[in-house]
Amino acid sequence: MKLDRVIAVRNDKTVYRDGNESIQVFNDNYLVSDVLNEALNQSRALEAGINAPGVLGVTTFDGKWAIVSEYIKGKSLEQLMEENPEKKNDYIELMVGIQLDIGAKSSPKLRLLKHKMRDQIRLTELDSVIRYDLHNRINEMTKKSNLCHGDFCPSNVIVSENGVPFVIDWAHASLGNTLADVANTYLLFWMHGDISGAKKYLELYSEKSGIEKQQILSYMPIVAASRLAKCSEKEREFLLSWVRN
Repeated sequence: MKLDRVIAVRNDKTVYRDGNESIQVFNDNYLVSDVLNEALNQSRALEAGINAPGVLGVTTFDGKWAIVSEYIKGKSLEQLMEENPEKKNDYIELMVGIQLDIGAKSSPKLRLLKHKMRDQIRLTELDSVIRYDLHNRINEMTKKSNLCHGDFCPSNVIVSENGVPFVIDWAHASLGNTLADVANTYLLFWMHGDISGAKKYLELYSEKSGIEKQQILSYMPIVAASRLAKCSEKEREFLLSWVRN
């Protein structure tokens, strides 16, 4: 395995290409259990019928854990949006279609989104009254068993050279209410400074699903709160503005 061609660098990992393989090498502080869980989530998404790269193995490289997957030759939707701004609405529409497809699938062995959100909010420094209110909102979420990606954004969709979209980065996948996952995508557009993209995404999802925008936005406080424990200081005030909404 040759790790001499970097294709992506993220906060907690570096992604390399070796022929037809993509190798995600995680930082030293990344838990082994989290690496194994991400590989398992990716496999479960594939088995559920989602276009995701196949997992070829989990290994170590220079003492660091790594996931080896099929390499998808193509460009991310983030890259395509930057290169072809005139087609941005088409790419956002493609994203909406993919998220509708993800939400139509299920994978019963995945962790429940409700449990995940509760645990994340417990790690925040929010006062007890706000946490109590957020936990009540989570409890009131309509019971669903839909596949949720957890980090669905333009950089996590790769369009292959023959035009087939593949969804990557399944570390945060769970089972729950799709609308919370849609609210999270809407929030990610905002966090990347793409407010027009966020509004277009919400508009198109509402149009194609027949679900009112306000129903999706009602999930924003719990979605924003669940990101507070691991956010940067710069992101904190922005997320808090949604929590208090």
